[in-house]
Amino acid sequence: MNHSLLIVAGEASGDLHAARLLTRLRELVPDAAPFGMGGEEMVAAGLDRVADSSEVSVVGLTEALRILPRARQIFAQLLAEVERRRPALAVLVDFPEFNLRLARALKKRGVPVVYYISPQVWAWRRGRVKAIAETVDQMLVLFPFEVDFYSDRDVAVTHVGHPLVDEVPRLPGAWDRVLDAGAGAPRPGRDEPFRITLLPGSRRSEIEALLPTMLESVRRLADELPVFARLVQAPTIPRRVLEEAVDRSGLPVGISERDRFEVIADSHLVLCASGTATLEVAMLGTPMLVLYRLTGWTYLAARLLVRLPYISLVNLVLGRPAVPELVQKRAAPPVVAAEAAALLGDVERLRRMRADLAEVRGRLGEGGGSARAARQVAQRLLGGPVAAPPDAPQPVAAGAEARR
Repeated sequence: MNHSLLIVAGEASGDLHAARLLTRLRELVPDAAPFGMGGEEMVAAGLDRVADSSEVSVVGLTEALRILPRARQIFAQLLAEVERRRPALAVLVDFPEFNLRLARALKKRGVPVVYYISPQVWAWRRGRVKAIAETVDQMLVLFPFEVDFYSDRDVAVTHVGHPLVDEVPRLPGAWDRVLDAGAGAPRPGRDEPFRITLLPGSRRSEIEALLPTMLESVRRLADELPVFARLVQAPTIPRRVLEEAVDRSGLPVGISERDRFEVIADSHLVLCASGTATLEVAMLGTPMLVLYRLTGWTYLAARLLVRLPYISLVNLVLGRPAVPELVQKRAAPPVVAAEAAALLGDVERLRRMRADLAEVRGRLGEGGGSARAARQVAQRLLGGPVAAPPDAPQPVAAGAEARR
């Protein structure tokens, strides 16, 4: 039987989630032969890489135009490999600008498509749902509310749950020793500096847009409060890129080599680029400010098209503004530094934010999301039901799947 599998992810978070899916898939289909586009995580999980996703991972219209020629080359390369290897199935992971076009091309070639991690069509460009219904055989979604959205539009959908529930550990946090330990605990700002962690993103365009702002914000914050800043390197960003930015700033900011979850949990505040990282920070219970900045034309287009009240996944999941969102002109050093100082100086506000963040893990559902996604893929690949391993997680909820 043909167990060749095309799998395509285009960003750091997609690379990680796809790698977890591949690892669990190999437990169910040991002779699966995955090929396609991804990063180092997917390669480590067994991907025969045709193209490196870091070459086409950018944010914004202007940035996308710069990599468009290379993206077209990669698109053609992937289709050439599809013609040569004739995969039994394609799994496309997030990255909608590329993957929805690829889904249409695959459908024309008779390759069934499973789409893992929904494009945010429920937020903007809802006209894409028609194209999804025509080209995607099954949508595997992370959030429960996505099921009704797709099933109401005749798209076969299964809620598998968010893989971060398994990936982000429960760790003691910096504020646990302060807010919950009583008067005898060391007080940040008095007995020790505030530990500030910078998460500027996993794409070069995000680094260029946000890291200088974060560093200058730290400089301004240090004029008011004792701070110790650390920078977490995303695996898709070369260390030299971060080192050059830090050197230009002249600040004593270290690039942490510790586990990023430990660093985040041990922080009093995180300055975080909008994206999946905000959920990681939330699940670790660390207060944060979310920064988001696009080029002018991209932001104008987003304002016209997006139908959501918030831009951060944390606030979207909770349905309320639990963490501050500093967007466009507000993502500027004077504003960021002032917001950070105000938050760090307000114990009651910190308590409220941590209480809000404590709800996020439960809102994302039960563990086992990667295993459930892998089982859905295995059933498609094998053409029938797959026996679950003894330790396999149960379905997220009864009735979570909508079929055509």
